Amino acid sequence: MSQDAQQPEPDDRDHRPAGEVYDWYVRAVSLLESGNPGAAAELLRHARSEEPDSASVLEALARAVFDAGRYAEAAELFAGLAEVSPDSDYARFGLGLSRMRLGDHAGAVEQLALAAVMRPERADYQQALREARATLRFREGER
Repeated sequence: MSQDAQQPEPDDRDHRPAGEVYDWYVRAVSLLESGNPGAAAELLRHARSEEPDSASVLEALARAVFDAGRYAEAAELFAGLAEVSPDSDYARFGLGLSRMRLGDHAGAVEQLALAAVMRPERADYQQALREARATLRFREGER
């Protein structure tokens, strides 16, 4: 028997990370918290392909993509999360921040205001809303 005949044929499973979806999620969150959003996003993409309806996976992926500086993609992911979980203040906050980074301050204010109303005790939501409103007023004054 030749050496080639002993090796299994590669398939899509050969490109999967080791472990199960939950393992990928836990590793990805750890990577994200340690400042490695790109690697976290890759693991979370695998998790999302296996669990496309998981709001937890979608939220973590959106956060990883945002932290990696891919704001247009993050905005799409956070918008998807807001559709799946309309009561998610974090989805609105992430969408608002993403829109701010993309220069859509009116859209940012709308989403950040929703987040701030949903969780008025969150100082970071209130601060982001103030910044977005101030930038919007400044830009409208330039016209």
